[in-house]
Amino acid sequence: MIYLSFRAAFLDQTQSLRQTLSVLSTQIYFTGWQAMPLISILALGTGGILVIQGMTNLTLLGGTEMLGNLIVVVLVREVGPLLTALVVIARSGTAVATEVGNMRANREIEALESMGINPLSYIVFPRILGGIVSVLCLAFYFIVIAIFGGYLITQFFHDIPFSFYSENLLRAFGKEDVAIFLLKNGFSGVIIFVVSCFQGLSVQKSPHEVPQVTTQAVVKSIIYVTVFNLVVTAIVYLNQLQKLGVV
Repeated sequence: MIYLSFRAAFLDQTQSLRQTLSVLSTQIYFTGWQAMPLISILALGTGGILVIQGMTNLTLLGGTEMLGNLIVVVLVREVGPLLTALVVIARSGTAVATEVGNMRANREIEALESMGINPLSYIVFPRILGGIVSVLCLAFYFIVIAIFGGYLITQFFHDIPFSFYSENLLRAFGKEDVAIFLLKNGFSGVIIFVVSCFQGLSVQKSPHEVPQVTTQAVVKSIIYVTVFNLVVTAIVYLNQLQKLGVV
């Protein structure tokens, strides 16, 4: 579906670029911009809990210099991408599956085909592309708010110098973290919106099928995203163990 939708978008001469950009911007606005308040609350809570717990336990063990590594491993590599994906699934995955399903049930897609407009280029392509952009931006925003918001919340419990905190983070970040961030969040966006569009298009004729395909879209998206994140994490850490000569 990814290949077909992108191919249709570039080859479809009946649809103007303005129409595609309109659907694309609407998708980014709904998926990205309108999700920022919820992402902000989750990021503040997650970042605050992680930094407070990390400082408390690392201080007892005498390893406060490992705080940056803990934040990068837990927040940037694992929790940030997964929580962002779950929020997008709950908000946008359900909305896309319902919207496309209703369009299918109300014969709007057949109307587009009768006008010579490819549904893959007008419906699927802008939603997939907008979803990928939104997930990447939301994940980056989540990490930034969690790191700096968590630091501010932690100041009520631990007096951590900002120079110490920032230096720990900069030492912990590496090129592989950027690659993992792009890989996990980029493919999470692809998985969520491909599954949602596919489930919506699977509606036959009855509007009663729409809630069923929406539920299937949510369940399948959660399973696929979780499994994908798990596989990437396993590959990364097996590779690190091989470099260390453990396996």
